[in-house]
Amino acid sequence: MERNDKYNDTHEENIDEISLKDDSPQTRSDRKETDPGLTKPAQPKKKESKPKRSGVGVLFGGLVGGIVAAVAVVLLFTNNIIPLNNNNGSDSTSAQDNGTPEIAQTIATGNTDVASNIEEVSEAVVGITNLQQQNVWAPSQKAGSGSGIIYKKADGKAYVVTNHHVVEGAEEVEVVLNNGDRIKAKVLGSDPLTDLAVLQIDGKKIETVAKLGSSEEAKVGETVVAIGNPLGMNFANSVTKGIISGKERSVSIDTNKDKQPDWVTEVIQTDAAINPGNSGGALVNSDGEVIGINSMKIAKKEVEGIGFAIPIDTAIPIMKQLETEGEVARPFIGISTASLQQVPPQYRSQIALPEDIKGGMVIAQVQPGSPAADAGLQQFDIITKINGQEITSILDLRKYLYSETKIGDTVEIEISRNGELQTVELTLVERGQEQ
Repeated sequence: MERNDKYNDTHEENIDEISLKDDSPQTRSDRKETDPGLTKPAQPKKKESKPKRSGVGVLFGGLVGGIVAAVAVVLLFTNNIIPLNNNNGSDSTSAQDNGTPEIAQTIATGNTDVASNIEEVSEAVVGITNLQQQNVWAPSQKAGSGSGIIYKKADGKAYVVTNHHVVEGAEEVEVVLNNGDRIKAKVLGSDPLTDLAVLQIDGKKIETVAKLGSSEEAKVGETVVAIGNPLGMNFANSVTKGIISGKERSVSIDTNKDKQPDWVTEVIQTDAAINPGNSGGALVNSDGEVIGINSMKIAKKEVEGIGFAIPIDTAIPIMKQLETEGEVARPFIGISTASLQQVPPQYRSQIALPEDIKGGMVIAQVQPGSPAADAGLQQFDIITKINGQEITSILDLRKYLYSETKIGDTVEIEISRNGELQTVELTLVERGQEQ
């Protein structure tokens, strides 16, 4: 996402000075030096008179030479020494034994097809403008911008997927179409953990919907292009080319900016250039199918060409939930926690931590009416295990709950209370469904 007044484009160029030298050897004379005292004087030659050629003779000689050359060329063609072009001006190329013309034609056609596929999907990649009110007296202004993908059109509406961080905090959202038209958008739902959001717009002007492919079938080394709006709409629908550098890369996400990882997402790594403003744009294969949603990059001076996209196979079920429910339903316990490592040493005595416990999650607060409250969990209890799985951080807790359990499951939670280990059972519910 490109933030207005927050992003400075610092483009660094390292231009190597190249000095050009003529390294070719100089030509030297190989003539022998001789002693002028031993050289015989040159004898003058008698001039021989040559008969003058008449104009008729010159004309006749040129005519004969031309006929001989023409006959030689005909013989070369008829003996297939110089191949004849028998296509009579058609676009097809006759392949020789080495197959070179056919390969050249195939490459040209393939590139044309790829360009056509990219051009088609580009029409479904749009700009997203995040509008926020700076103060109560001022109208909403652009706070940032990004990209989005039109993935569905139904019942007069069109649906756009983008990143959560592109629309985060927005009071209004605008979608900028490929032709420059601006349409107000409604945020149907947004999910910070997966960094996905779904928008709804009027579908009257929408003619192209992106084709969604399969990220599971994508191969490392496969050519891909990133389509989006780097640095805002001035570079709308920019296309950059690269390859899939890796799959199932794990990247930690800090959603609340406390410098502690809140979630780990698995992403596609690519070296296709992804810049601020590309967020929410499409990562596309050579068939013009969206296989990923551009999300982030590693922005360090010593790092080049490491960008990430959310796999489309991961995104689709989230998109469906956001479109219909407005949120992602996940198991809910009803506690706020802090890592044991975050507890200052002077307070550890208050929680009576056993010496053999080196990690865990300290319960900071229990929500009334939640499954945790019903199970009897209390403030300063230390969660050490869930269903036998060790828990050392909020990341461990979320990964296990969201990946290994579902709403309605009953889980065993091992806690340390006043220095003693206990086990409690609780039933997971959906957030908002607690008593």
